[in-house]
Amino acid sequence: MEKKLNVAVIGCGNIANAAHIPNYLKLDNVEIKYFCDIIPERADKAVEKYGCGKAVYDYKELLGHDDIDIVSVCTHNDFHAPISIDFMRDGKDVLCEKPAARTVEEALEMQKVAHETGRILSIGVVNRFCDTVNHIRDLIANGDLGEVYQTYISFRAHRSIPGLGGDFTNKAKSGGGVLIDWGVHYIDLTLYCLGDPAPLTCSGAAHCKLGKDMKDYVSVSMWAKDSSDIENGVYDVDDFVSGFIRTDGPAISFNGAWAQNIGEHECFVDFMGTKAGIRMYYGGKFVMYSTLNGMLTEIKTDYDSSGFDYFAEVKSFVNSVITREPNQAYIDKAIITSKILDAVYRSSDLKEEVKF
Repeated sequence: MEKKLNVAVIGCGNIANAAHIPNYLKLDNVEIKYFCDIIPERADKAVEKYGCGKAVYDYKELLGHDDIDIVSVCTHNDFHAPISIDFMRDGKDVLCEKPAARTVEEALEMQKVAHETGRILSIGVVNRFCDTVNHIRDLIANGDLGEVYQTYISFRAHRSIPGLGGDFTNKAKSGGGVLIDWGVHYIDLTLYCLGDPAPLTCSGAAHCKLGKDMKDYVSVSMWAKDSSDIENGVYDVDDFVSGFIRTDGPAISFNGAWAQNIGEHECFVDFMGTKAGIRMYYGGKFVMYSTLNGMLTEIKTDYDSSGFDYFAEVKSFVNSVITREPNQAYIDKAIITSKILDAVYRSSDLKEEVKF
């Protein structure tokens, strides 16, 4: 019987409970040894809920432990880099939630340490493991769309700023707003479908508008409402963003909004090719359009789909640790998205196009 890999989960909030913990528990070759959270009740609750592991309240207490092989970093953005780096230097392999880090400088340091230590560092870009995304990637690679020359991304909601006044809307904590929270997923999956082309130039505009007057903000919904602090909190991040990216392959344009004064929720990616085009509905399936045999055709796809396949993500990471072979979410792939996010923000601040 092969030795089980021991896991420490750092951060026991929503993403840990929805994605990481339950999927580690589905694997026979791993065992969760520690649940760590700076809010003691969260770590204690995880031990009670899952019936395994030990509660710890400071991740530094776990450094130097020989009974840990891999670590999941499920904290807020500002702790991604220091925790991941500390554990890699401690000889552990790391699965860190998206975005890789709060800033591109932090992400580059994470990549540097991964190379120096030889540890596996995967980023939680779960869409790279989703059925829909991989079907589209295969169709593009096989030439079914012809030359894909342009993509358009929309991640727009009416009024749904998360945790107003909390960590999500504090740039010092999160690194940004809708672009770094939602846009990271859309841009990353688009790059993956296109074969990870190299970005060349970027022009972007990020707006901090509708949430600035926090006391008078009216919402349709509010994710992470329990972290909101309207009375004393900070709101200095983007709630609307648009951009244009030139790559050495297709061009990419996008519009994204946590909040907009348009009552529509539009979350999709369009892939435009010379033979056919695809509209991918985020979290769903896709439609393919072409002119097959001189006819305008619309192909609606249907297949077994697991949606956001966190199990495939976790299983692939564990397999990567065992084989020592980086997977499609390895830091060298995910770092491209971090560079693009940084370039959009820099372009917006400078009010000019930036080069990579």
